[in-house]
Amino acid sequence: MAVGRFQVMATLQAARAFVLGLPLDTSLSWGLNRAIFYAAAKRGFKEKGIPERPRAALLEKPVFEEKDRFFLGDEMAYKKVEQNKITFIIGGKPQTIEDFEKEIESRFKGKFNTAWRKAVEYIKSFDKETLLSQREFYEKVYRPRRDELAQKWTELTI
Repeated sequence: MAVGRFQVMATLQAARAFVLGLPLDTSLSWGLNRAIFYAAAKRGFKEKGIPERPRAALLEKPVFEEKDRFFLGDEMAYKKVEQNKITFIIGGKPQTIEDFEKEIESRFKGKFNTAWRKAVEYIKSFDKETLLSQREFYEKVYRPRRDELAQKWTELTI
């Protein structure tokens, strides 16, 4: 199977979270969670009432946690904490490292680490404010390169 936009979104979102300071396992959970969220949003799913964070608060504290919610910049996801590890949840289902491996890494046929390094390098080329903004991440980071990356990463697996 080819690497598609879903895998590109998950990988770039995970790299974004990693570059912004989340541990690798939490970053992978974030990446899969956000890919699922965007896929659901594309089909008409609407997240209700996400509280907005002022720009100054985003820059001062890019990662902000509440009891059951986690903010990475101005983007929010529900979380579960077990044994001091954060896993993100959507639709009542946690996105685990095993889920990431099954849904994302497996499409890379053993070449995920190569794609991961490229994704982290690409994410690091953007300023922090872009990475902290859900809209700017989508419009400036993901959308312009999604098809190119899907094609390159598919070719990598051949």
